[in-house]
Amino acid sequence: MTPTPGFDVVSLGEPLYELNRQPDGRYLAGFGGDTLNVAIAAARLGSHAAYLTRLGADIFADEIRGLMAREGIDASGVVRDADAPTGLYFVTHGPEGHVFTYRRKGSAASLMSPVDLKPELIQGARFLHVSGISQAISATAAETVAAAIAMARGAGVGISFDTNFRPRLWMAAQALPAIEEAARHADILKTSQEDCAALLGLSDPRDIARHFLALGARAVVVTLGREGVFMATPEGSLHVPGMRVAAVDATGAGDAFTGALLSECARGRPLGEAVRFANAAAALSTLGYGAIAPLPMRAEVESAIRAAALIDLDQGPAAAGR
Repeated sequence: MTPTPGFDVVSLGEPLYELNRQPDGRYLAGFGGDTLNVAIAAARLGSHAAYLTRLGADIFADEIRGLMAREGIDASGVVRDADAPTGLYFVTHGPEGHVFTYRRKGSAASLMSPVDLKPELIQGARFLHVSGISQAISATAAETVAAAIAMARGAGVGISFDTNFRPRLWMAAQALPAIEEAARHADILKTSQEDCAALLGLSDPRDIARHFLALGARAVVVTLGREGVFMATPEGSLHVPGMRVAAVDATGAGDAFTGALLSECARGRPLGEAVRFANAAAALSTLGYGAIAPLPMRAEVESAIRAAALIDLDQGPAAAGR
């Protein structure tokens, strides 16, 4: 019997303290970490979210805990480690986009192990969310991801997995077996053209979707940057064009997408509708700096979708004949 859900989204991974360089050279303090971004994105859209991780006993951990409290993220699954630091990262911007510089080696989160998990949080959720970064930070973290997936699968909880391949954390040959094993169990697998070019040598979203569906993933979502999103299930596929916005920083846009997608699926919306909603949420998340600060609220996303629909209507066949 599937337990009554206690959370819409339970996310597992490494939260990080962020320093984002602004146009005037100052560094804006913030927060990040892909799976934390997902939890907060979902919470801002009305979902009940929880987070599983290890944090150091330092000021950066205190600020992350404060953030989680402000955003309504349940932190009962957060373990404090007096002997290891909380990870940091810096974001700089240039002609080719944003660049990340990390200070996370030996972080508390990298010391996660399966004994740190709270089964009652995972088994009572609608969705467990994990990523390739959650797997890559250490061998014990990878074991923790696998144990969490097994708990979720055994309880009938939906599994969300983002490939989020980072070559600086592990090589493609090392990453691919772990990523494909997680993909076999994914109810929703989110990936990108960039990830799959590096991991699989594939760039066509149809080929990417076929690969992961053949492994056992039940739905595959491939983000295409400004070109939008391609989604496929065994029953069919859908392409959602990108929403045009005056983007200033794409940090965390993929996580904004995933959080919105899980939030909508937890609300019972059909997958195609959830993908369209998430596509808009991701676009709005690029309008400000940092991974978390620009994550939109539900009213903002719904307003943007209505505005886009009006533009499409105005530019449709009737408008063309004026």
